[in-house]
Amino acid sequence: GAMDPEFLDPQLPPSSNFDLSAWYLSVPTDNNGDGKADSIKENDLNAGYADGTYFYTAADGGMVFRCPIDGYKTSTNTSYTRTELREMLRRGDTSIATQGVNGNNWVFGSAPASAREAAGGVDGVLRATLAVNHVTTTGDSGQVGRVIVGQIHANNDEPLRLYYRKLPGHSKGSVYIAHEPNGGSDSWYDMIGSRSSSASDPSDGIALDEVWSYEVKVVGNTLTVTIFRAGKDDVVQVVDMGNSGYDVADQYQYFKAGVYNQNNTGNASDYVQVTFYALEQSHD
Repeated sequence: GAMDPEFLDPQLPPSSNFDLSAWYLSVPTDNNGDGKADSIKENDLNAGYADGTYFYTAADGGMVFRCPIDGYKTSTNTSYTRTELREMLRRGDTSIATQGVNGNNWVFGSAPASAREAAGGVDGVLRATLAVNHVTTTGDSGQVGRVIVGQIHANNDEPLRLYYRKLPGHSKGSVYIAHEPNGGSDSWYDMIGSRSSSASDPSDGIALDEVWSYEVKVVGNTLTVTIFRAGKDDVVQVVDMGNSGYDVADQYQYFKAGVYNQNNTGNASDYVQVTFYALEQSHD
């Protein structure tokens, strides 16, 4: 299956190489003229959608996500551009609303029984194999070189943002995460190297075009993020979300994957690009 890169066919669109049935895609174009980024809903995405600039199959069969600094955004309160998948457990059944504790979204196993029964899944695992091909090299020192490649999103907050960051002049990049409690402020965890804008080149970092994998796992109020690399020990970060306020009746979750460009200060044409070689999500 698509978890093994040798089965990826460079002649096929992404939805033929990867199971994208439970995702829609945001791209930084505005083809419908509404002033916001276009959303490619599940049925269109899985009918072979591709965009030669932002979302396409690479020569090695991988699924490429590319996003420049200058592009349309998903909403007026979003600061950054993205080419990013959003999990849609309804799988094209538009009778189910996108938002809400319903069949399109999942909840933590610690949520009340009413929420667990109403949701499309309980707890969750997101696994990806990817290579970061390019990060921004221009812009403010606090933003340059950083991109989010995976998320857990809740109603308004993000229980997880998974970052890759490579500073200009460095040979390798760092991986770190943020956990945002419901209505609270971020907690940060360095996993490989440092998120600091003045960090030194991480000796154990991840180079551009290097293939690596991540797993994001939620069981109840426990979040576990694991980074896998060939020939190296796994890097694991566990976050206790017991006081994070997601184990309540009205909070719902969905995974995101792709590129969420975390730089809006560089040259308009500067960009982030990531190629995915595997992507799968599952829930109880």
